[in-house]
Amino acid sequence: MKRRTIKEAALAVLTKLQKPLSAKDIYTKIIEWDYYRFNAEDPLHIVNTELRRHSIGIDFPTAHKKKYFQFLNSGNYWIADVPVPGISQETLKSEVQIRKDSENLKSIVEDLKQIHTSHTDAFKKQILNQLKEIDPKVFEEFSKKLMQTFGFRDLEVTSYSKDGGIDGYGKLKIGIEYLNVAFQSKRWNKTVVSKKEIQSFRGDIQGKYEQGIYFTTSTYSKGAQDVALQNGAVPIFLLDGNAIVDFMIEKQFGVETESLPVFVNALDRALNEE
Repeated sequence: MKRRTIKEAALAVLTKLQKPLSAKDIYTKIIEWDYYRFNAEDPLHIVNTELRRHSIGIDFPTAHKKKYFQFLNSGNYWIADVPVPGISQETLKSEVQIRKDSENLKSIVEDLKQIHTSHTDAFKKQILNQLKEIDPKVFEEFSKKLMQTFGFRDLEVTSYSKDGGIDGYGKLKIGIEYLNVAFQSKRWNKTVVSKKEIQSFRGDIQGKYEQGIYFTTSTYSKGAQDVALQNGAVPIFLLDGNAIVDFMIEKQFGVETESLPVFVNALDRALNEE
C-alpha cells in the first residue's frame, strides 16, 4: 500500500472519526492506527506544523497556498470545505465571520507585500539618483568606504597623475594571504562604460595587482562585460549602479531600517501546544 503523507494521515483520522480533533488527538490516532511512522525527535510538533501550514484561518508567511484543513474556534481542526459535524447555527455564524476576517487580513497582508516591493524599488531609484549627482572625487571616497564594509584593508585613494587610471587600492584577505586589489570609480549619469575603459584599467593594474574592481553609477556595455573576466588576465569585477545600491542595502551602508511589526495570528499554538 502506498505510504501516506502526514497530511493524508491526518485527513484519514478526521474522516474515520467524523469529528473535529486537536493536533494532539490527531497525532495520537495516527500513531495508534499506524497511519504514518515518524523519524523525528518531536513528531507532535511536525504534525502541528503541517496542520497549521495547510489550514484555512491560519495565515503566515510560510503557510501553504493549498488548504486541506480548517481551524475552528474550539481550537480543533476539521477537513477544509466540509461542513463541521454537530455544529450549531450560532457557532456556524461565528466560524463564517472568523473566516471572513481571516480572508480580509490575508488580503491586507498581500497589499502590504506589494507596498513593500514598490517602496523598495522607489528607494533604490532614489539612492542611485543621489549617487549620480555627487562629486566624482566624493564618489571615489564612497567606493573606498564601500570596499571597507566588505573587509578590504589598507585602502587608499590616489590621483590620476600619481597612479595612471587607478583611483584607489587596498588588500583583501583570501585564505591566509592578502590580494592586492585596485579599483576604478566612474560617477557617470548616462554614459555606458565600454570595453575600452575596462581594457585600459586592466592595462594600468596588470603586473601590480591581482584583482580589479570597477565601480560606476551607470551601466556596462556587453563588450565590457565580455572582457572583464578572461583566462590569463587580471579579473575585473564590475559593479554598476544597481549592484552598488544592492550592496549598500545588504551591508546597511548609508541605509537605515525602520521596523514595522506585522502581527501573525498564532492562537492555535496557544490552544494546542503544551
